Amino acid sequence: MPNGEAMGGQRGFTYLGVLFLVALMGGALAAAGQLWSTASQRDRERDLLWIGNQYALALRSYYRNSPGIAQYPQSLEELLEDRRQIKRQRHLRRLYADPVTGGEWGLLRSVDGRIAGVYSLSERQPLKTANFPPDWEFFEGMTRYADWQFVAEPFFRQE
Repeated sequence: MPNGEAMGGQRGFTYLGVLFLVALMGGALAAAGQLWSTASQRDRERDLLWIGNQYALALRSYYRNSPGIAQYPQSLEELLEDRRQIKRQRHLRRLYADPVTGGEWGLLRSVDGRIAGVYSLSERQPLKTANFPPDWEFFEGMTRYADWQFVAEPFFRQE
């Protein structure tokens, strides 16, 4: 009998060791997942800043290259092929999706209803809150991506 009791105790000890190992691996995977999630969000923020800047530059170019009265486009597609002049001009290489939501952009409209800027529709809180590029320094301290408004000219920002 003493031999059988020792075997049962040994099995219990092995079982607890396996449970501890599984819990330890689960914790490590959770930590790795959190790191991956944070890195992914930082990548999307970097993409948002770059793509938003591309839209702002394209809108500014469209406006400044207007024949006659300067106007902004009625749709983002007009940035791809500006047909207002004999020689067609491209202000943007392609239409980009919002990297944070993966979908449509919010549009800032001028008084005549034309597009003067874009912004993310995401209500998520950004990780980045400081050290923005000079054109976007006013993003500092903003608490959601939707506040990051990429406008052709600063006076189109909505407070």
